[in-house]
Amino acid sequence: MAQKDKREVFLDALPGRKIPILTLDNKWYRLLDESGKAAVKGLEEQLNTLLKRQGKLNTETKEIKKLKKKLMAEIVPMVDEMEQGGNRKLEKKIEEHKRLIEECNEKLESYQEETMDIPKEIERVNKELMLITMEYCYDTMQENAERIQEIGEWVTEIRIELKKKLIKKQELERKNQDIYAYMNDIFGADIMNLFDMQYNPEEEGL
Repeated sequence: MAQKDKREVFLDALPGRKIPILTLDNKWYRLLDESGKAAVKGLEEQLNTLLKRQGKLNTETKEIKKLKKKLMAEIVPMVDEMEQGGNRKLEKKIEEHKRLIEECNEKLESYQEETMDIPKEIERVNKELMLITMEYCYDTMQENAERIQEIGEWVTEIRIELKKKLIKKQELERKNQDIYAYMNDIFGADIMNLFDMQYNPEEEGL
């Protein structure tokens, strides 16, 4: 499969698939060896940066909304009191609350667009990371298949060779047993010394 064709095939397979956030998936990390980790390093770091930014945006948005709600709750009774005849100090507190509420609104507005865009960017980078992963896995499986075949052929050859060696060993053992038995009939126990034998084939069960 050519590089372009391979990518197109993988790209066509993605629509409708629920792809997990890869850098949060331990099973994804276990797929990668050192070369795989090197291949995805850039996208991995980019995705993690986006995820951290999303987390920070969500946290800060909640905190700002909480602060705004508190300020709004505090300013209502101040305004009521001011209408009934307040003082300069109270007026300053109301102005400060209004300023802080406006700052909250500005921050929430500035976060809103990024909060909406960042999931799309996370999806885009995660999709690209999946494509790189699919290409890496495809190449790895192809290489492994070749090695599996090579090793399988080697094992088959070794088995054949081992079988031949075992047959030869048995033939040699039988031959020694026949020689020993014949000579033992003629020379008896002296056969051990005459033939400089270190062991008795019959005692070894040959």
